[in-house]
Amino acid sequence: MSFEIFQGLMIPFAGTVLGSACVFLLKDNLPDKVLRSLTGFAAGVMVAASIWSLLIPAMEQSEDMGTMAFVPAVAGFWLGIGFLLFLDHIIPHIHAGSQEQEGPHCSLSKRFMMVLAVVLHNIPEGMAVGVVYAGWYTGSTEITIAAAMALSIGIAIQNFPEGAIISLPLKADGASTMRSFAAGALSGVVEPVAAALTIIFAAWVIPALPVLLSFAAGAMMYVVVEELIPEMSQGEHSNVGTIFFAVGFTLMMTLDVALG
Repeated sequence: MSFEIFQGLMIPFAGTVLGSACVFLLKDNLPDKVLRSLTGFAAGVMVAASIWSLLIPAMEQSEDMGTMAFVPAVAGFWLGIGFLLFLDHIIPHIHAGSQEQEGPHCSLSKRFMMVLAVVLHNIPEGMAVGVVYAGWYTGSTEITIAAAMALSIGIAIQNFPEGAIISLPLKADGASTMRSFAAGALSGVVEPVAAALTIIFAAWVIPALPVLLSFAAGAMMYVVVEELIPEMSQGEHSNVGTIFFAVGFTLMMTLDVALG
């Protein structure tokens, strides 16, 4: 694995760790309006990344199919949706701001199931980073190292609030500062792992890269629609979440176009 790939895989994880470190600076949980803003921002980043970093490159790589270039992208997108739907049903978890457990019922603590909810949507983010770097490394797509780095930076930016959203509520519920930080930081470990596994798989099946790119896009869009949009819209003044969705979307779009 080259240094560029290792660096690209670790940047998003660093974003989660830095966000989790907020537990050392703040005593209380984040206000609801701030949580909605950060959730909206994360959703905007993920939607823009799905389009510019994943779906468009997937269709560009299938240009030899002419007017049917959308077929691998559509197929991969629906496979990604189905994969996250499957994980959603087999992994017990509780979303932030909710008291209702999803997935199979079990006796796990609420704290642990909140961590599992973040882990669940970190999987497609890791896959997205991995498949983009695989496309660059194999030279089989038009993806540049700058475009891959733009995705890593964008995911890291939206991972920062995710780390805080895990660690701060745990501390507010009575967990120690170090345990809260560790839980937030460890929730992001799945991203470089998922990214590395995706790179290994993509290297074996290079012709499947268009499908893998759109697979990651579908998985991320599932998380946005099923989890992030409801969270950013709940309560009063939901327009704050919408505004920050636009901020995240335009920032990720700018990064991808400017650096790509």
